[in-house]
Amino acid sequence: MTDPRSIQPVSMTRYEADFAGFARDLVASFKRTGFGVVADHGLPQGLLDAALADTKAFFALPEEVKRRYHVPGSGGARGLTPFGVETAKGHSAVDLKEFWHVGRELPEGHPYRKYMPANLWPIEIPDFRRHVYGMFEALDALGAKLLRAIAHELGLPVDWFADKVGAGNSVLRLLHYPPIPADAPGVRAGAHEDINVITLLLGAEEAGLEVLTRDGDWLAITPPPGALVVNVGDMLQRLTNHVLPSTTHRVVNPPPERRGFARYSTPFFLHFEPEFLIKTLPGCVDAANPDRYPAGITADGYLQERLREIKLI
Repeated sequence: MTDPRSIQPVSMTRYEADFAGFARDLVASFKRTGFGVVADHGLPQGLLDAALADTKAFFALPEEVKRRYHVPGSGGARGLTPFGVETAKGHSAVDLKEFWHVGRELPEGHPYRKYMPANLWPIEIPDFRRHVYGMFEALDALGAKLLRAIAHELGLPVDWFADKVGAGNSVLRLLHYPPIPADAPGVRAGAHEDINVITLLLGAEEAGLEVLTRDGDWLAITPPPGALVVNVGDMLQRLTNHVLPSTTHRVVNPPPERRGFARYSTPFFLHFEPEFLIKTLPGCVDAANPDRYPAGITADGYLQERLREIKLI
């Protein structure tokens, strides 16, 4: 039986044909759970398949080869974050995962180069850069479209976010959760909230992703094959004074019959530009919902604060 709280997909085919209806249904899902599911996303499947194949090829490399792409002290901003490094906020056990980060490529002399280091590219996988950065650009463009729908529902001009994320410090994470032994001390990803504006996640068909409901129990996110899971991050929650909630979620360990299988997923963390001041939108403040954040904070200031909390810096 389908859980009545399950998140119903919203099709991107409605985006042009019924933009207002698409925006209404997607944002209503965000308001209920902090999560939405977008079907028929239109991302080029051949590119996604190639990027996933390159991801699997990289994580299959010997550990000493992979470690050449780890930059200690960088907060995992680019390249490899090895297995057993990241810890969810408030947890002591490390997450059972390793991942690779790709960020925005900026021209020489760009003022945001001081916030965004150059990407690393593994020479062992010849087409890795073309496929993976192509995936970054495709998800970045789709995220911009989804933000137009969010702006519409917040009563803002539809292009309100455009100049605030156009050179945003967004990151594509290639996640590898290795097979898990029976005595594993932690979980694949401890309960946490995302730091950024919105997250676009591919690869959630493999069971494990769960969201904490308002009733205090865990709801499995089970999108149809090929659908995109989208969730609100803490920056958007702060901007909207919790009108759009950033919801706690986790990736639990699989049942015994699936513990011998790896899990791969590719979240795209869409961020504001580093110097954007996150300050509560006036339209999200009223007598019933007073401003929780009277002092603004820059996107980079907020990011650094949170990276310290999860022990990446």
